Amino acid sequence: MTIQWFPGHMTKARRQIQEKLKLIDAVIELIDARLPLSSRNPMVDEILSGKPRLILMNKADLADPEVTRQWINYFKEQGSPAFPIDSATGTGVKEISGQVKLLLKEKIDRQLSKGINPRAMRVLIVGIPNVGKSTLINRLAGRSIAATGDRPGVTKGQQWIKVAGGEMELLDTPGILWPKFEDQNVGYRLAVTGAIKEEILNVEDIAFFAVKYLSRYYWEPMSERFELKKRPEDFENPDEIVAVMEEIGRKRGCIVSGGRVDLEKASGILLRELRAGKMGRFSMEAPY
Repeated sequence: MTIQWFPGHMTKARRQIQEKLKLIDAVIELIDARLPLSSRNPMVDEILSGKPRLILMNKADLADPEVTRQWINYFKEQGSPAFPIDSATGTGVKEISGQVKLLLKEKIDRQLSKGINPRAMRVLIVGIPNVGKSTLINRLAGRSIAATGDRPGVTKGQQWIKVAGGEMELLDTPGILWPKFEDQNVGYRLAVTGAIKEEILNVEDIAFFAVKYLSRYYWEPMSERFELKKRPEDFENPDEIVAVMEEIGRKRGCIVSGGRVDLEKASGILLRELRAGKMGRFSMEAPY
């Protein structure tokens, strides 16, 4: 199955980014620390044409800290500076300006050697929908400027935003996803964390994917949250995964006529609690 999802405003966003590139000094690429590769848009490399880039792993407070450390090492091996932040609480946000300066050190030094007082650094912020760009911008600016929301597609246009202290000017853009997901697992990972609207994929399929993964790697937090008794013996057996989903539904009273479990309702509960961090910190993929 190939998942296709490319709203018109995202096509427009790509064009607008390309038009603004000549004004940009550096790029901040915001990704989800829980799924660093799946939340990176492969089109970005093509669009940004080798501009200096800083990778920020947002929502690190929700990700497995050990797996996050592995990802930082992975990106370092790839020659890309990356560090975890939490735009919601502000953790790590104060260090961003200094990190961008390091990226642009050679350019700034050249200007200073010529007696030129460097202007504010112009930085483009890119990322997929619902990764926290607007929340980060508001943190950096020290005031509420960018619209925020817990659903994809909140940011519709582009705007230049001066950061407190005047060191940086930020260009916000709508989140852009690629035209289609050749690997359906990428789409499901994004859907589990809420980056893709649930109308695009069936909520029960998303929950099935999540339960299968959590049963394998994060069984204890999930079993404690829902008081589950039996861990699947075969993670590839769909009947065993569905049995776990049904047990979650029974624990939460998702029963319909005939004593059947309302799997759609149970799926919604599972995904909401998972995204809210009520099952602890988890990562949906690891680099090694």
